[in-house]
Amino acid sequence: MPEPLQHPTPTDPRPAGPRPEYPQAPLAPPGLDADMTPQADHGETSYRGLGRLQGRKALITGGDSGIGRAVAIAFAREGADVLISYLPEEERDARETCRWVEEAGRRIVPVPGDIQHEDHCQQLVARAFDELGGLDIVVNNAAYQVTHDDLASFTTEELDRSFRTNVYAMFWICRAALPRMQAGSVILNTASIQAYDPSPNLLTYSPTKAAIVNFTKGLSQVAMEQGVRVNAVAPGPVWTPLIPSTMPEEKVRSFGAHTSFGRAAQPAELAPLYVFLASNEARFVTGEVYGATGGQTPF
Repeated sequence: MPEPLQHPTPTDPRPAGPRPEYPQAPLAPPGLDADMTPQADHGETSYRGLGRLQGRKALITGGDSGIGRAVAIAFAREGADVLISYLPEEERDARETCRWVEEAGRRIVPVPGDIQHEDHCQQLVARAFDELGGLDIVVNNAAYQVTHDDLASFTTEELDRSFRTNVYAMFWICRAALPRMQAGSVILNTASIQAYDPSPNLLTYSPTKAAIVNFTKGLSQVAMEQGVRVNAVAPGPVWTPLIPSTMPEEKVRSFGAHTSFGRAAQPAELAPLYVFLASNEARFVTGEVYGATGGQTPF
Protein backbone atom coordinates (compact mmCIF):
# COMPACT_ATOMS: atom_id res chain seq x y z
CA MET A 1 0.00 0.00 0.00
CA PRO A 2 1.20 3.57 -0.67
CA GLU A 3 2.54 5.57 2.22
CA PRO A 4 -0.08 7.91 3.69
CA LEU A 5 0.38 11.62 3.02
CA GLN A 6 2.13 13.42 5.83
CA HIS A 7 0.19 16.51 6.86
CA PRO A 8 1.88 19.26 8.87
CA THR A 9 0.73 19.78 12.42
CA PRO A 10 -1.80 22.64 12.70
CA THR A 11 -0.19 25.84 13.95
CA ASP A 12 -1.49 29.11 15.32
CA PRO A 13 -1.97 31.37 12.25
CA ARG A 14 -1.54 34.62 14.16
CA PRO A 15 2.28 34.53 14.44
CA ALA A 16 2.71 32.74 11.09
CA GLY A 17 4.00 35.96 9.50
CA PRO A 18 5.87 39.07 10.66
CA ARG A 19 3.82 41.40 12.85
CA PRO A 20 3.94 45.21 13.08
CA GLU A 21 5.76 47.36 13.61
CA TYR A 22 7.62 46.79 10.34
CA PRO A 23 11.10 48.37 10.11
CA GLN A 24 10.52 49.34 6.49
CA ALA A 25 11.95 52.48 4.94
CA PRO A 26 9.91 54.19 2.19
CA LEU A 27 10.55 52.90 -1.33
CA ALA A 28 10.36 54.76 -4.61
CA PRO A 29 7.44 53.50 -6.75
CA PRO A 30 6.87 50.83 -7.94
CA GLY A 31 9.13 49.34 -5.23
CA LEU A 32 11.15 46.14 -5.27
CA ASP A 33 10.66 43.07 -3.12
CA ALA A 34 14.44 42.86 -2.83
CA ASP A 35 14.39 46.13 -0.85
CA MET A 36 11.66 45.14 1.62
CA THR A 37 12.20 44.67 5.36
CA PRO A 38 11.02 42.17 6.33
CA GLN A 39 11.19 40.20 3.10
CA ALA A 40 7.85 38.95 1.84
CA ASP A 41 7.13 35.22 1.86
CA HIS A 42 6.05 33.97 -1.58
CA GLY A 43 6.07 30.30 -0.62
CA GLU A 44 9.63 29.81 -1.87
CA THR A 45 10.41 27.25 0.83
CA SER A 46 6.92 26.18 1.86
CA TYR A 47 4.61 25.61 -1.11
CA ARG A 48 4.24 21.97 -2.12
CA GLY A 49 2.54 21.20 -5.42
CA LEU A 50 0.22 18.26 -6.08
CA GLY A 51 0.10 18.36 -9.87
CA ARG A 52 -3.26 20.12 -9.95
CA LEU A 53 -2.28 22.32 -12.93
CA GLN A 54 -0.14 19.84 -14.81
CA GLY A 55 0.43 20.93 -18.40
CA ARG A 56 -1.52 24.19 -18.05
CA LYS A 57 -0.33 27.51 -19.49
CA ALA A 58 -0.79 30.67 -17.42
CA LEU A 59 -0.43 34.43 -17.95
CA ILE A 60 0.12 36.44 -14.76
CA THR A 61 0.32 40.24 -14.71
CA GLY A 62 2.43 41.75 -11.96
CA GLY A 63 4.28 38.45 -11.70
CA ASP A 64 7.56 39.92 -10.53
CA SER A 65 6.70 40.21 -6.83
CA GLY A 66 3.95 40.07 -4.24
CA ILE A 67 0.87 37.99 -4.97
CA GLY A 68 1.95 37.61 -8.60
CA ARG A 69 5.25 35.96 -7.69
CA ALA A 70 3.58 33.70 -5.12
CA VAL A 71 1.01 32.60 -7.70
CA ALA A 72 3.73 31.99 -10.32
CA ILE A 73 5.70 29.80 -7.90
CA ALA A 74 2.60 27.87 -6.83
CA PHE A 75 1.37 27.39 -10.39
CA ALA A 76 4.80 26.13 -11.48
CA ARG A 77 4.96 23.64 -8.61
CA GLU A 78 1.48 22.48 -9.62
CA GLY A 79 2.82 21.78 -13.12
CA ALA A 80 2.02 24.93 -15.13
CA ASP A 81 4.19 26.93 -17.50
CA VAL A 82 4.00 30.67 -16.91
CA LEU A 83 4.26 34.01 -18.70
CA ILE A 84 4.70 36.98 -16.36
CA SER A 85 4.33 40.67 -17.20
CA TYR A 86 5.95 43.44 -15.18
CA LEU A 87 7.31 46.96 -15.51
CA PRO A 88 10.85 47.27 -16.92
CA GLU A 89 12.07 48.81 -13.65
CA GLU A 90 10.98 45.62 -11.85
CA GLU A 91 13.43 43.45 -13.82
CA ARG A 92 15.44 42.54 -10.73
CA ASP A 93 12.38 41.07 -9.00
CA ALA A 94 11.21 39.40 -12.20
CA ARG A 95 14.50 37.52 -12.53
CA GLU A 96 13.94 36.10 -9.05
CA THR A 97 10.48 34.87 -10.02
CA CYS A 98 11.99 33.28 -13.13
CA ARG A 99 14.57 31.49 -11.01
CA TRP A 100 11.95 29.87 -8.78
CA VAL A 101 9.73 28.81 -11.69
CA GLU A 102 12.71 27.27 -13.49
CA GLU A 103 13.75 25.46 -10.31
CA ALA A 104 10.29 23.88 -10.34
CA GLY A 105 11.13 22.48 -13.77
CA ARG A 106 8.64 24.63 -15.66
CA ARG A 107 9.01 27.13 -18.48
CA ILE A 108 8.70 30.86 -17.84
CA VAL A 109 8.41 33.69 -20.36
CA PRO A 110 9.22 37.11 -18.79
CA VAL A 111 7.72 40.08 -20.66
CA PRO A 112 8.54 43.61 -19.45
CA GLY A 113 6.27 46.47 -20.45
CA ASP A 114 3.42 48.67 -19.30
CA ILE A 115 -0.10 47.21 -19.34
CA GLN A 116 -1.53 50.74 -19.51
CA HIS A 117 -1.13 50.29 -23.26
CA GLU A 118 -3.67 48.24 -25.19
CA ASP A 119 -1.18 46.95 -27.75
CA HIS A 120 1.08 45.59 -25.00
CA CYS A 121 -1.85 43.71 -23.44
CA GLN A 122 -2.66 42.19 -26.82
CA GLN A 123 1.00 41.18 -27.25
CA LEU A 124 1.00 39.45 -23.86
CA VAL A 125 -1.86 37.21 -24.93
CA ALA A 126 -0.33 36.54 -28.35
CA ARG A 127 3.03 35.64 -26.82
CA ALA A 128 1.40 33.30 -24.32
CA PHE A 129 -0.26 31.36 -27.13
CA ASP A 130 2.85 31.43 -29.31
CA GLU A 131 5.60 30.77 -26.77
CA LEU A 132 3.77 28.62 -24.22
CA GLY A 133 1.74 26.81 -26.83
CA GLY A 134 -1.60 27.85 -25.44
CA LEU A 135 -3.31 29.75 -22.65
CA ASP A 136 -5.49 28.04 -20.02
CA ILE A 137 -5.27 30.49 -17.09
CA VAL A 138 -5.26 34.30 -17.06
CA VAL A 139 -4.46 36.03 -13.77
CA ASN A 140 -5.09 39.79 -13.87
CA ASN A 141 -3.15 40.82 -10.82
CA ALA A 142 -1.03 43.94 -11.51
CA ALA A 143 -2.24 47.09 -9.79
CA TYR A 144 -1.42 50.75 -9.32
CA GLN A 145 -2.35 52.87 -6.32
CA VAL A 146 -1.54 56.21 -4.73
CA THR A 147 -2.56 57.61 -1.36
CA HIS A 148 -3.56 61.14 -0.39
CA ASP A 149 -5.28 62.58 2.66
CA ASP A 150 -7.84 64.65 0.76
CA LEU A 151 -9.72 64.51 -2.54
CA ALA A 152 -8.12 67.68 -3.92
CA SER A 153 -4.67 66.09 -3.81
CA PHE A 154 -5.58 63.31 -6.27
CA THR A 155 -4.68 64.21 -9.84
CA THR A 156 -6.44 63.32 -13.07
CA GLU A 157 -3.25 61.55 -14.16
CA GLU A 158 -3.37 59.33 -11.05
CA LEU A 159 -7.03 58.52 -11.65
CA ASP A 160 -6.34 57.70 -15.28
CA ARG A 161 -3.34 55.52 -14.50
CA SER A 162 -5.25 53.65 -11.79
CA PHE A 163 -8.07 52.74 -14.15
CA ARG A 164 -5.82 51.98 -17.12
CA THR A 165 -3.64 49.64 -15.05
CA ASN A 166 -6.27 48.01 -12.88
CA VAL A 167 -9.36 47.95 -15.11
CA TYR A 168 -8.57 48.73 -18.75
CA ALA A 169 -5.70 46.23 -18.87
CA MET A 170 -7.93 43.52 -17.40
CA PHE A 171 -10.55 44.28 -20.05
CA TRP A 172 -8.01 44.31 -22.90
CA ILE A 173 -6.38 41.06 -21.82
CA CYS A 174 -9.70 39.26 -21.34
CA ARG A 175 -11.01 40.54 -24.68
CA ALA A 176 -7.90 39.25 -26.46
CA ALA A 177 -7.68 35.94 -24.59
CA LEU A 178 -11.25 34.70 -24.14
CA PRO A 179 -12.10 34.01 -27.81
CA ARG A 180 -9.03 31.75 -28.06
CA MET A 181 -9.43 29.94 -24.73
CA GLN A 182 -10.78 26.39 -24.64
CA ALA A 183 -13.51 24.98 -22.43
CA GLY A 184 -12.10 24.34 -18.96
CA SER A 185 -9.94 27.46 -19.03
CA VAL A 186 -10.02 30.02 -16.22
CA ILE A 187 -9.78 33.79 -15.74
CA LEU A 188 -8.87 35.05 -12.26
CA ASN A 189 -8.95 38.71 -11.28
CA THR A 190 -7.47 40.32 -8.18
CA ALA A 191 -10.02 42.54 -6.46
CA SER A 192 -9.65 43.81 -2.87
CA ILE A 193 -11.47 44.44 0.37
CA GLN A 194 -11.31 48.04 -0.87
CA ALA A 195 -14.14 47.20 -3.26
CA TYR A 196 -16.46 46.80 -0.24
CA ASP A 197 -14.83 48.83 2.54
CA PRO A 198 -12.95 51.69 0.84
CA SER A 199 -10.27 53.65 2.66
CA PRO A 200 -10.59 57.43 2.30
CA ASN A 201 -6.93 57.78 1.29
CA LEU A 202 -7.34 55.39 -1.68
CA LEU A 203 -10.03 57.22 -3.62
CA THR A 204 -8.59 56.43 -7.07
CA TYR A 205 -7.75 52.80 -6.22
CA SER A 206 -10.84 51.53 -4.40
CA PRO A 207 -13.25 52.29 -7.27
CA THR A 208 -11.10 50.22 -9.62
CA LYS A 209 -11.44 47.23 -7.32
CA ALA A 210 -15.22 47.65 -7.22
CA ALA A 211 -15.14 47.69 -11.03
CA ILE A 212 -13.14 44.45 -11.03
CA VAL A 213 -15.77 42.73 -8.89
CA ASN A 214 -18.54 43.92 -11.22
CA PHE A 215 -16.61 42.95 -14.36
CA THR A 216 -15.84 39.51 -12.94
CA LYS A 217 -19.48 38.74 -12.28
CA GLY A 218 -20.62 40.01 -15.67
CA LEU A 219 -17.87 38.33 -17.67
CA SER A 220 -18.48 35.02 -15.91
CA GLN A 221 -21.89 34.77 -17.57
CA VAL A 222 -20.47 35.50 -21.02
CA ALA A 223 -17.46 33.21 -20.62
CA MET A 224 -19.48 30.22 -19.45
CA GLU A 225 -21.09 30.10 -22.88
CA GLN A 226 -17.79 28.55 -23.99
CA GLY A 227 -17.05 26.70 -20.74
CA VAL A 228 -14.60 29.24 -19.24
CA ARG A 229 -14.85 30.08 -15.54
CA VAL A 230 -14.21 33.62 -14.20
CA ASN A 231 -13.63 34.39 -10.52
CA ALA A 232 -11.86 36.93 -8.33
CA VAL A 233 -9.84 36.95 -5.13
CA ALA A 234 -10.34 39.92 -2.80
CA PRO A 235 -7.43 40.21 -0.35
CA GLY A 236 -7.21 42.40 2.69
CA PRO A 237 -3.81 43.83 3.62
CA VAL A 238 -0.93 41.92 2.00
CA TRP A 239 2.77 42.67 2.50
CA THR A 240 3.99 43.57 -1.01
CA PRO A 241 6.20 46.33 -2.51
CA LEU A 242 3.04 48.30 -3.32
CA ILE A 243 2.71 49.14 0.38
CA PRO A 244 6.01 50.87 1.26
CA SER A 245 6.19 52.47 -2.19
CA THR A 246 2.77 54.16 -2.01
CA MET A 247 1.68 54.56 1.60
CA PRO A 248 2.78 57.01 4.35
CA GLU A 249 5.60 55.68 6.49
CA GLU A 250 3.52 55.64 9.69
CA LYS A 251 0.83 53.50 8.02
CA VAL A 252 3.45 51.12 6.65
CA ARG A 253 4.86 50.51 10.13
CA SER A 254 1.47 49.36 11.46
CA PHE A 255 0.19 47.80 8.23
CA GLY A 256 -2.27 45.00 8.91
CA ALA A 257 -2.34 45.49 12.67
CA HIS A 258 -6.14 46.01 12.55
CA THR A 259 -6.86 42.50 11.24
CA SER A 260 -7.96 39.69 13.53
CA PHE A 261 -4.47 38.21 13.08
CA GLY A 262 -2.75 41.43 14.16
CA ARG A 263 -0.66 41.39 10.98
CA ALA A 264 -0.78 41.63 7.20
CA ALA A 265 -1.03 38.53 5.03
CA GLN A 266 2.02 37.22 3.25
CA PRO A 267 1.67 36.61 -0.52
CA ALA A 268 2.18 32.88 0.09
CA GLU A 269 -1.08 32.84 2.05
CA LEU A 270 -3.05 34.06 -1.00
CA ALA A 271 -1.54 31.75 -3.63
CA PRO A 272 -3.52 28.61 -2.60
CA LEU A 273 -6.78 30.42 -3.37
CA TYR A 274 -5.62 31.07 -6.93
CA VAL A 275 -4.51 27.46 -7.28
CA PHE A 276 -7.89 26.19 -6.11
CA LEU A 277 -9.83 28.50 -8.41
CA ALA A 278 -7.60 27.59 -11.36
CA SER A 279 -7.90 23.86 -10.75
CA ASN A 280 -10.59 21.35 -11.67
CA GLU A 281 -11.46 21.17 -7.99
CA ALA A 282 -13.31 24.48 -8.51
CA ARG A 283 -15.07 23.36 -11.68
CA PHE A 284 -18.52 24.43 -10.34
CA VAL A 285 -17.30 27.86 -9.20
CA THR A 286 -17.74 30.93 -11.40
CA GLY A 287 -18.75 34.55 -10.88
CA GLU A 288 -17.55 34.37 -7.27
CA VAL A 289 -15.33 36.65 -5.20
CA TYR A 290 -13.22 34.86 -2.59
CA GLY A 291 -12.19 37.05 0.32
CA ALA A 292 -8.98 36.64 2.30
CA THR A 293 -9.19 39.66 4.52
CA GLY A 294 -7.75 38.57 7.85
CA GLY A 295 -11.10 38.43 9.60
CA GLN A 296 -12.60 41.61 8.14
CA THR A 297 -16.00 40.65 6.72
CA PRO A 298 -17.52 43.41 4.56
CA PHE A 299 -18.75 40.99 1.87
